[in-house]
Amino acid sequence: QVRLRESGGGLSQPGGSLTLSCAASGSRASIFFMGWYRQAPGKQRELVAGVRGMINTNTTYADSVKGRFTISRDDAKSTVDLQMNDLKPEDTAVYYCNVVFVGNNWYWGPGTQVTVSS
Repeated sequence: QVRLRESGGGLSQPGGSLTLSCAASGSRASIFFMGWYRQAPGKQRELVAGVRGMINTNTTYADSVKGRFTISRDDAKSTVDLQMNDLKPEDTAVYYCNVVFVGNNWYWGPGTQVTVSS
């Protein structure tokens, strides 16, 4: 059974930093994509950042986080981290880890709350 375990998140002041981590377990299949989505109240879930393939350089970021967030993936550990700097109130949302295995099997973490407020 595939399990995604998320950690990090919490409360930050504007301009602060937080790191989200996600570890995948329970599957021997190769991972095609690892990333983070977020969903704010009343809004649709959106892709924040993701790493596609087996090389960290194949990354994608939402325009709103470019230059502030950095995603990194460790295939040996099946983990993906999201370093979030210069946080803004509009970054407040529930963040979800997403893993897509080869064969197009999608899995989601339970979500972790990030709140940016003074």
